[in-house]
Amino acid sequence: MDILEHCKLAPYWWDEVPRPVLELVPLPASVDVAVVGAGYTGLHAALQTARGRRSTLVLDGEDAGWGCSTRNGGQVSTSIKPSFELLARRHGSERAFDILREGQRSLAWVGDFIRSENIDCSYERVGRFHAAHNPAQYEALAARLAAQPKGLEVEAHMVPRAEQRSELGSDAYWGGAVYAQHCSVHPARYHQGLLDRVLAAGVQVAPRSPVTGIEKQGSHFLVSTARGAVRARDVVVATNGYTGKVTPWLRRRVIPIGSYMIATEPLPEGLMDRLMPRNRIVSDTRKVVYYYRASPDRKRILFGGRVSHQETDSRVSGPLLHAEMVKIFPELAGVRISHSWSGLVAYTFDELMHVGLHDGLYYAMGYCGAGVGTASYFGMRVGQQVLGLEEGRTALDGLAFQTRPFYTGNPWFLAASVRYYRWRDGR
Repeated sequence: MDILEHCKLAPYWWDEVPRPVLELVPLPASVDVAVVGAGYTGLHAALQTARGRRSTLVLDGEDAGWGCSTRNGGQVSTSIKPSFELLARRHGSERAFDILREGQRSLAWVGDFIRSENIDCSYERVGRFHAAHNPAQYEALAARLAAQPKGLEVEAHMVPRAEQRSELGSDAYWGGAVYAQHCSVHPARYHQGLLDRVLAAGVQVAPRSPVTGIEKQGSHFLVSTARGAVRARDVVVATNGYTGKVTPWLRRRVIPIGSYMIATEPLPEGLMDRLMPRNRIVSDTRKVVYYYRASPDRKRILFGGRVSHQETDSRVSGPLLHAEMVKIFPELAGVRISHSWSGLVAYTFDELMHVGLHDGLYYAMGYCGAGVGTASYFGMRVGQQVLGLEEGRTALDGLAFQTRPFYTGNPWFLAASVRYYRWRDGR
């Protein structure tokens, strides 16, 4: 069986919500705020500045939302990867508490935003089943839940292996934890709804207008693009996994990593109810993680992860992801792939997102593969910072944004790192 027969090499989400066709109107000579990047971060920053009565232009080298804002798995969590203990060792207990609270705020905020703006994007509080890939990881999950820091407790419970099929129709794991507050969303519909609000606020969004240079000129910046130059008082860089040579300081601090996804063809009647009976979003405890869920209509499995030591293309990654999916759900061995695609996420050396100001440029990026909620939230916060609002302050402000010697944005160490973590995951 050719599992790629009739497969589209484009995101499943784009079937319902194709990339928007925006008119290429002339660029303004000057604006108050220029935002580089038309994903969640950039659009949320622009919405804040436009509603704060600042003339705002959003520039993107591709169509709006072409990147990971419409390529992700539509899973929304609290999104801070380091533990309280690790953060406390690095930054002190008080700062660690505040950083983790920011993650919790991001999850609550994005739900409130979607509801208040009345965006129809299949946003649901479905809960996450975080599966343990070996017995030691199950015990580690249980220990973490039992020792949640006071004031940072989340609604969660353990599910032993004997009861796992009440959550997930698979015997591939050793139980896991359910995080009840985590949510799912149709990412492209969410992005389109956000874009509609941004345009209604008077923002000019310029797709297919790659930025070629940003130069400080007195109290302003000259932002050069393939379609001309614009003077801007403030500039927000919101490029995340697509950060390039125009901003070399930022490029040295984010690690672009390919994240790959597939969608199955529609499943036979009744099968989804056995595989994903509670409609959870799912992830596992591997360092090289797999994540998956049912499509919003519960007809397909959407399955993602990293399946190659190096970057590859979607024709190669699709069958590899299918093979991993079948290890978890053997019933899917005969189900073809309808879509195979990828996008770039941005990791950081400390596994934290970063928000700040460098050489006069505002930025928010480095969501480490969990950006639906945090890109939205911190994009909003950096927009508030541009406006000079006190509420724009975050617990991440002023944190050292680390890089490494000889790193310029090309992750030459990635293949070795993936091999090491795969070895560790298999122990």
